[in-house]
Amino acid sequence: MRNCILAIESSCDDSSLAIINKDDLSLVFESKISQEKEHSKYGGVVPELASRLHTSALAKILEHCKQHFDRLCAVAVTNEPGLTVSLIGGIIMAKTLALSLCLPLIAINHLRGHIYSLFLNEEAKFDMGVLLVSGGHTMLFYIDEKARINLIAQSSDDSFGESFDKVAKMMNLGYPGGVVIENLALKAKHKNLKFTVPLSSTKELKYSFSGLKNQVRLELLKHKILDESTKSEVAFAFEEAAISHIMQKLSLAFKKYNFKKFGIVGGASANLKLRSKVQELCDSYKCELKLAPLKYCSDNALMIARAACVAYTNKDFVDISEDIMHSKNTNFNFV
Repeated sequence: MRNCILAIESSCDDSSLAIINKDDLSLVFESKISQEKEHSKYGGVVPELASRLHTSALAKILEHCKQHFDRLCAVAVTNEPGLTVSLIGGIIMAKTLALSLCLPLIAINHLRGHIYSLFLNEEAKFDMGVLLVSGGHTMLFYIDEKARINLIAQSSDDSFGESFDKVAKMMNLGYPGGVVIENLALKAKHKNLKFTVPLSSTKELKYSFSGLKNQVRLELLKHKILDESTKSEVAFAFEEAAISHIMQKLSLAFKKYNFKKFGIVGGASANLKLRSKVQELCDSYKCELKLAPLKYCSDNALMIARAACVAYTNKDFVDISEDIMHSKNTNFNFV
């Protein structure tokens, strides 16, 4: 029976394919090859290198799922946002497969995919708030019962996850910086260092992390030698201020929107301190908190496949000849 959707994710530095049964949302196949090791020496993602690695990794993964081709009813692919040179590799593969197998093509916005990571094997029920924190985005949404997305707040500069990466790079801790900073912060003993929480004097619903990042830079310049103790104190103070910034604005949003359900998605949503703080906030408002499994917080094709199940039901297909990377049919229009 042709009831499966193959999805491809290549928006940044993870090459991933997944096949999902659209009828019962069961996982048929999944594989991901990360490029973290290759990019770590540069302190961040190098687009040209990412593009070359995607070319080989996607082809390698595809070889392992060919046995499921006779069950496919559609091919889905991340079409935006992301690194152009990375997206191209996945889009070319998706178009080739759709054409050769005579299957409809589905374009999925990467951010919508993250939202559906909350409902990987269950029916998606909205009317909820969602915080998306990743290496590229910091956004707060209200999603109504018809799955229409309302943007409440976003960062005016660096994202939450990006700021962790940049602070890690300042201290030569490698890439990605999220887990490194989080673990290093746990080693802090004195915790006397304090950074100013961004935008704490305004009730405006927006985020900004560039000023906090600069505070870290200036603090590091005070030290001729960065020993492990100093790094851990800086990591703790930075993480504390960054999460406090997220929470201060979330508290304002909760007062205004009275969420009954709330979710956190994106690669940086794996931060355990952030999860704990949001859980406390939700508890105080008797709000149900939904979390994506830690394994699926970072970029993955399963979340793209899950979002594609909805698109398939709605017959939301794109033409193979269309430039889907710049299509108006983004599946992510704000209302």
